[in-house]
Amino acid sequence: MHGTLWIDPDLPPELNQRSQHKTNGILLHCSELWDDETCFVESVPVTTPARTAFDIGRRRPLATAVVRLDALMRATGAEAADVDTLVERHRGAPGIAQLRNALRLSDAGAESPQETKTRLTLVEAGLPPPQTQIQVFHGRYLVARLDMGWEEWHVGVEFDGAEHWTDPRERSRDIERIAELEALGWTIIRVSGEMLRKRPGLVVERVRAALRAAGCRI
Repeated sequence: MHGTLWIDPDLPPELNQRSQHKTNGILLHCSELWDDETCFVESVPVTTPARTAFDIGRRRPLATAVVRLDALMRATGAEAADVDTLVERHRGAPGIAQLRNALRLSDAGAESPQETKTRLTLVEAGLPPPQTQIQVFHGRYLVARLDMGWEEWHVGVEFDGAEHWTDPRERSRDIERIAELEALGWTIIRVSGEMLRKRPGLVVERVRAALRAAGCRI
């Protein structure tokens, strides 16, 4: 309802109501909602982006929560500070500890679940939190917008979807772009879905090595 991407259409809708009468295909909640925690989208009453983030961050596994928080914040412009107000208001709500952690890890700059998962893999390994969507210029010419990285050390990380490996035109553009970035002193670590699933340690070590070579003390 808020325009968030990457939501599985097969997931059940979630409804907040005082009655816990079970309805097949609908996930019910019975939570306290203040008047300013709801709004209307196309005449349908829904929780506000901040309240939605408050609930997502508490009820999901951490990695899933961060993926969805990233997407929600990107779509709506909601910020962690907006949710902090609700944390103070509902201090006794279950899952607050996870919510705080999920908000700390969230970043609206992520443009896909895989970018979020890549960032989480790096942060959980003890690397400095990367910036997202870094614009790299050569003069006034925009060379690239990197998924994430560390501008101070000129190290970037790019998650490449299948099209980057299978589409000849996309692959050719990538080769040229990487060459331009390297000429400007950047080191780019490219990550595929298979690497992230099966060899996350390799991704971490390549990024760690690049950061150390650039002078980062980790």
